[in-house]
Amino acid sequence: MLVLTCATQAIAFCGFYVGGADAKLFNKASQVVIARNGDKTILTMANDFQGAIKDFAMVVPVPVAIKREQVHVGKRSTIDKLDAFSQPRLVEYFDPDPCSIAESVNLDSLAGGVPNSQSAPATMAKKSSAELGVTVEDRFKVNEYEIVILSAKESNGLETWLQRSGYNIPKGASELLSPYIKQKLKFFVAKINIKEFNKIGGKVLRPLQIAYQSPKFMLPIRLGMINSRGEQDLVVYVLSPKGRAELTNYRTVKIPTGTEIPEYVKSEFGSFYKAAFQKVYEREQKKVAFLEYAWDTGNCDPCSSEPPTATELKDAGVFWGNNGESMPVNPSFRRPMPASNAFITRIHVRYTRDKFPEDLMFQETGNQENFQGRYVMNHPFKGNLSCDAGKKYQQALRPRLEQAASNLANLTGWSIRDINSKIDFPTVPPKSDAKSPFWQNIWNNK
Repeated sequence: MLVLTCATQAIAFCGFYVGGADAKLFNKASQVVIARNGDKTILTMANDFQGAIKDFAMVVPVPVAIKREQVHVGKRSTIDKLDAFSQPRLVEYFDPDPCSIAESVNLDSLAGGVPNSQSAPATMAKKSSAELGVTVEDRFKVNEYEIVILSAKESNGLETWLQRSGYNIPKGASELLSPYIKQKLKFFVAKINIKEFNKIGGKVLRPLQIAYQSPKFMLPIRLGMINSRGEQDLVVYVLSPKGRAELTNYRTVKIPTGTEIPEYVKSEFGSFYKAAFQKVYEREQKKVAFLEYAWDTGNCDPCSSEPPTATELKDAGVFWGNNGESMPVNPSFRRPMPASNAFITRIHVRYTRDKFPEDLMFQETGNQENFQGRYVMNHPFKGNLSCDAGKKYQQALRPRLEQAASNLANLTGWSIRDINSKIDFPTVPPKSDAKSPFWQNIWNNK
């Protein structure tokens, strides 16, 4: 039997984790881990490519030319760990027996549950690389990936070179490549070596990890819109020894949190969170980023998974020690690492070409204020309530059920009638409550 041990609001969140909303809830969701300290970055990219592996090609603008020793094939499990640790979550509380509680306890507060804690053109086809304005800075293989580092003088030439070299780049890519060329960025281009992919029993693409040093703290998203037919989801997990990461060129909004919702949502929490995210996304006119989690990776409250270990943080790219001191940014990725202090910021962006015309620009901050997307489910006491305190508890409980239903409707846009039909409301109200809006809603919805 679970026992509620968090008696007052002063003891943080407490509660028991019972469900979460991970990135897999969303179609076409990309995941990126950024470990950043000062001007040093290790970027881990999880590929959600669907289709024939031979057609896979990834083009990533990077601030500097990447060398072989700065590229590593990462672990999918590492990203899954950070996702599980930081996902929006459902927690549950159990009301104690009001008849066994001292008379000094405020029963209205008890029945009210746990307080909210925070609410290329054909004419170029025969031209040489030099004539196309493309320079191959480096070429190497990392496990199943074949990597080419390019620089270019003009976008049409780069598009032509990529297509002619067997990269499955959609026609018309030059429009989105052009801004990166103007910024004098390099291009990290990867495709799969089928023979090597089959050797590892290839079923899914493994994450690619690159390390570099640059004052630019950015994540290019525009190239992902080349052949997009609609909205895309991106979940970014930023690891820093200092505190939260923030976007500088888009507003970041906290997702709704700390709200009590009905018990039945436990069995359909994924559908709930998708609807709640869509509602706030539309409310913000589809042009903001959303903060879903910000916390030190060494602890959690409540925990949706065990905190990541020092080894898992190292695998995620953390290259600094307990005191935040930076380690070399282009190691072999395999040197022993001490336990690390790392603050994680989870930012969820749903973007389209018209609403997010710029790449994501970040900055590190020293803000270590905790935040989580957290939704509360309170279980009413089901035992004998014949005592006076029990009767008062019952009277205070009904408005709480009504409020939880209203909260759910406001968060998701779901029909209040459908919500009410799934809640175990009392069947006979006291006479004093016969005309209350709560009971009128119940009767009208029959």
